[in-house]
Amino acid sequence: MFSASQSSRAQFLDKARQAREERRELKERERAAVQLQALVRRFLCRCRLQREIRREVEDFFGSNECGSSKRSALSVFRIARKLLFVFSPKEDKERFEKLCRCILNSMDVENEPKVWYVSLALSKDLTLLWIKQIKDILWFCCEFLKQLKPDILQDSRLVNLHLTMLVTFTDTSTWKILRGKGETLRPAMNHICANIMGHLNQKGFYSVLQILLTNGLARSRPSLSKGSLTAIFSLALRPVVAAQFSDNLLRSFLIHVMSVPAIMTHLATLTPERLAVMESHSLFRKFILFLSRESQCRDVCVCLEGSHTLCLLGNLVFLGSLNDQVLEEETAHFVGVLIHMLSYCQKYVSQKKSNLTHWHPVLGWFSQTVDYGLNESMPLLTKQLQHLWGVHMIRILFSDVLSKKLLENQEIAQLPAQPISPQNSLPMKNLFKRAFQKSASVRNILKPVGGKRVDSAEVQKVCSICVLYQTTLTTLTQIRLQILTGLTYLDDLLPKLWAFICELGPQGGLKLFLECLNNDTEESKRLLAMLMLFCDCSRHLITILDDIEVYEEQISFKLEELVTISSFLNSFVFKMIWDGIVENARGETLELFHSVHGWLMVLYERDCRRRFAPEDHWLRKDLKPSVLFQELDKDKKRAQLLLQYIPHVIPHKNRVLLFRNMVTKEKEKLGLVETSSASPHVTHITIRRSRMLEDGYEQLRQLSQNAMKGVIRVKFVNDLGVDEAGIDQDGVFKEFLEEIIKKVFDPALNLFKTTSGDERLYPSPTSYIHENYLQLFEFVGKMLGKAVYEGIVVDVPFASFFLSQLLGHHHSVFYSSVDELPSLDSEFYKNLTSIKRYDGDISDLGLTLSYDEDVMGQLVCHELVPGGKTIPVTNENKISYIHLMAHFRMHTQIKSQTAALIGGFRSIIKPEWIRMFSAPELQRLISGDNAEIDLEDLKKHTVYYGGFHGSHRVIIWLWDILANDFSPEERAMFLKFVTSCSRPPLLGFAYLKPPFSIRCVEVSDDQDTGDTLGSVLRGFFTIRKKEPGGRLPTSSTCFNLLKLPNYSKKSILREKLRYAISMNTGFELS
Repeated sequence: MFSASQSSRAQFLDKARQAREERRELKERERAAVQLQALVRRFLCRCRLQREIRREVEDFFGSNECGSSKRSALSVFRIARKLLFVFSPKEDKERFEKLCRCILNSMDVENEPKVWYVSLALSKDLTLLWIKQIKDILWFCCEFLKQLKPDILQDSRLVNLHLTMLVTFTDTSTWKILRGKGETLRPAMNHICANIMGHLNQKGFYSVLQILLTNGLARSRPSLSKGSLTAIFSLALRPVVAAQFSDNLLRSFLIHVMSVPAIMTHLATLTPERLAVMESHSLFRKFILFLSRESQCRDVCVCLEGSHTLCLLGNLVFLGSLNDQVLEEETAHFVGVLIHMLSYCQKYVSQKKSNLTHWHPVLGWFSQTVDYGLNESMPLLTKQLQHLWGVHMIRILFSDVLSKKLLENQEIAQLPAQPISPQNSLPMKNLFKRAFQKSASVRNILKPVGGKRVDSAEVQKVCSICVLYQTTLTTLTQIRLQILTGLTYLDDLLPKLWAFICELGPQGGLKLFLECLNNDTEESKRLLAMLMLFCDCSRHLITILDDIEVYEEQISFKLEELVTISSFLNSFVFKMIWDGIVENARGETLELFHSVHGWLMVLYERDCRRRFAPEDHWLRKDLKPSVLFQELDKDKKRAQLLLQYIPHVIPHKNRVLLFRNMVTKEKEKLGLVETSSASPHVTHITIRRSRMLEDGYEQLRQLSQNAMKGVIRVKFVNDLGVDEAGIDQDGVFKEFLEEIIKKVFDPALNLFKTTSGDERLYPSPTSYIHENYLQLFEFVGKMLGKAVYEGIVVDVPFASFFLSQLLGHHHSVFYSSVDELPSLDSEFYKNLTSIKRYDGDISDLGLTLSYDEDVMGQLVCHELVPGGKTIPVTNENKISYIHLMAHFRMHTQIKSQTAALIGGFRSIIKPEWIRMFSAPELQRLISGDNAEIDLEDLKKHTVYYGGFHGSHRVIIWLWDILANDFSPEERAMFLKFVTSCSRPPLLGFAYLKPPFSIRCVEVSDDQDTGDTLGSVLRGFFTIRKKEPGGRLPTSSTCFNLLKLPNYSKKSILREKLRYAISMNTGFELS
């Protein structure tokens, strides 16, 4: 009973709780429904109100269009309030345009104060409301301007509309209400305009202008009209002028307006009046003075980043080119600002591509983000920057240097070794149209004299300008050549800069700059930057001048000055290496070294090609070769660097010894030298005399690199298929090598051709007619390398340009194909340089960027560039044509043949071994010394056989005939007769292998069995078996052996020997 009552009670409580929950949920649903209904009603009401307002606005503007144009300002104000109340940029775009037009129309009405929209500013009740309304309207104009594209016709009209609104209500000059009696209101109205302008600035007005300007101008052709650009620039200037050029507004103007690509160029083209306004406010001076404070300049650069900093730089340079007076008065500040901005950009210029870099058309690889939208305007930016190295600005900045008069005298100086024509002997037709004609008088030679204090204001100014241009060169990497060309345009800048350098310090020249290397002061860095700029520019100039301009016209530098400069550079580079500065060099010091060394090597290679310096000019008398060799043996870094960079300071003979030592060390390392414990591996080959080239090619081309360097023994087979007598102790291989080289370099084979004129060898462009011609060239390279490796001199005169390629010089950035062209075809070179000097319109000659060649009776057209046969040669591209033509003749035509030969040569001779030789020195290494034969040296190293000895009368007669009766040419023919080469070995006859020997013979060669006891005794005691008067001297060139009959008279010996060498008998195997 009790439990039943408890259960019913629990059920009752549950039902009550459930009923309570249901009532609460019902109330929540009712409240939610009410809220939803309220929201919907509110939304619908708002939509209805918006529709009504928009309808009312449309009705207002519709009736306005139907004829009632003179609406009161108050009605416009009210309708504007309503529109702004419901304003949505997407939906109300057209209504807003109508409102703007209506407001502007009201401002144009004559003598209707109540119509003028601006008249509401005078109403006490509405002034504040009107100011707020116009602020909102103008900001909405700005918002629309950010989205519009000026290159679209419809958008360009809207740009004009919104700009007109901004121009009209940020300045009182067009307000009709202020005319006449209203003039008293102008100060108050100006204050309202300033208030409006301040509001817009706070909201980001300059950012809007920057977006609009970039959209309209960052392209090859501007899409902004003259009116639009004038309006934008006027709007941009108003806050700056109103704030009396405060730092804050100048900063905004520089960051947002002056950083727009090439805006100053567009102003000068479209609306030059704006530039005049800028000049009237001295804005360029104010910009420079503002940025001259380092913190402010850094702040601007950081805000802009690299791409836009460069755009600001371009605009400042362009402004500077238009303001000579300011530039002259503020040179120091201008230079300082540009250095700071370029240095900021330089921090992010990278040498190579990486995941962190982006490509910039002017800066190269750049580690900051690059705005690719600016790429289209880069050509215009480059044109602006070109003013910096243009003649006009260089004259202003370097005025202290250029104003100096170089001392002159009327005597034309000449080098004693090589007479130089007066520099006015040829007409001035140069690579550039020169600013000044040369004077007929010749100045004194500029040499270091010293006497100018390095801390003087003049020196510091010139140093700063040099730092500027040096920073420009290292920052604007993609237009570096343009900059160098601009800096070398004036003929007198570089010699006057050299004269300035010569005057620095107490003694001038070398000592001062060596001291600077050891001082890590700002002053030292600036002086070294001056030297670096001088070297970079001079190197560029000499590289682009041809021989006539350097040697005859002597443009910029006299030859004697080049001698002085090269001496200075040689000493400077030597000291940098020998004093250990280069070993630890980093950054600027390393750049300086490469700059000075580059200029030095350009002069050295020019001198190697055609001398201007005296004998032994490049040697260092204070460097003992023995000391250098000791340091090389100990692997001292400075000795290795010296050999790498300036081997020419070491006498040539010592370098050849060093080369031979390198070869010997490698032979020992490879086990190619006979020792007491081991013999080197020998490769045996059998060669048929009738197929010498084919057999040699087949048997040697498959040998490994080490086997080619090792001992090779040759057995000849004669035409009857019988093995020839004779044991090869290097002699037979020497004959084989000489014969192979003689065959492959014979122009009749068409593997090689001879140059016109001096008939020197280079690969034939038509050698491809041979089967496997590239393998043949590789084989030739190996044979030539083997000859050099073994010290066998071969009489193969190569063209100078080909030797340069063998040395790898053609890969240098300073290599000029045009300079080497005379060594290929001097007549062709003259024709090309005549094109360079042609005064008229070169297109009249009907040339194209192509080369027509007669190839085996068929005319073949080679295009120098893709589509070259349709591209005419003009005055603008004629220099490119000359270089392309030279490059084609000397490189492109024979590229594969040269590469194959060089590959074969380098498989035997390491590139670093011959890098210490110039092209003429390499020729001497291959073909022996071109000096006259030293008979005493030959006599000293001669071996006698068959009874001959040094006191034998025939031997005495022989040396006397060679010394007194034979001409130098006949002595060369004698040497060729006995050794197969007309030139002596480079290190003298001690290095001739096998040594030169003379043997007495009594019978004909087919009966000659060599030395017997009887023949030796008869020869020694001058006993003749029979009179040998009818016999000729013969030779075995493979053994460097002269076989000489025991003649009875000196006259017979002279006659027979002369006849033998002229008929070139010999070349046989004993």
